[in-house]
Amino acid sequence: MGTVFEGIDEKLARWIGRQPMFFVATAPLAEDGHVNVSPRGLDCFSVLDAGTVAWVDLTGSGSETIAHLRENGRICVMFASFGQQPRILRLHGRGRVVLPGDPLFDDVVARHPSLLGPRAVIVVDIDRIADSCGWGVPRMELVDDGERGIMGPWAEKKGPEGLSRYRADKNLTSLDGLPALTLDEV
Repeated sequence: MGTVFEGIDEKLARWIGRQPMFFVATAPLAEDGHVNVSPRGLDCFSVLDAGTVAWVDLTGSGSETIAHLRENGRICVMFASFGQQPRILRLHGRGRVVLPGDPLFDDVVARHPSLLGPRAVIVVDIDRIADSCGWGVPRMELVDDGERGIMGPWAEKKGPEGLSRYRADKNLTSLDGLPALTLDEV
């Protein structure tokens, strides 16, 4: 039987910080819309307080999370331990998109200075925190530091103007045509 937590305390925050990746699930309101699950990593995640988390959302080929949050705000963030001690942790809540120019964007991005190409910060106000056994998750080990070494050089090569053009081309709508970013925001 899992545990439901009142908030993220220091012990839970340390456990979260040791996980090399997490998964983000969102969905549109339309019943025929695509449910989206995105893997995240690259040391982009921050616990802001006992009931709020955020991560740096890097420029990418899709914008499902942004579009779904702007439409309805529903989100679940899941961490899975791949080490010796199995555990799954889910953070359910309401998410929002924070863009460059907002002090919260600057704060979260500053916590992760090695990341290049941030397009937004996703902030989640958590309404349920619960873990479960994770016995069905296989044990795996990271290779070297776990970083593929692709994302940073790609963003650096594109530069700020190239990233803006890329976002204008790839990030204005979701797979289902929901608005994600506007041209003013890319």
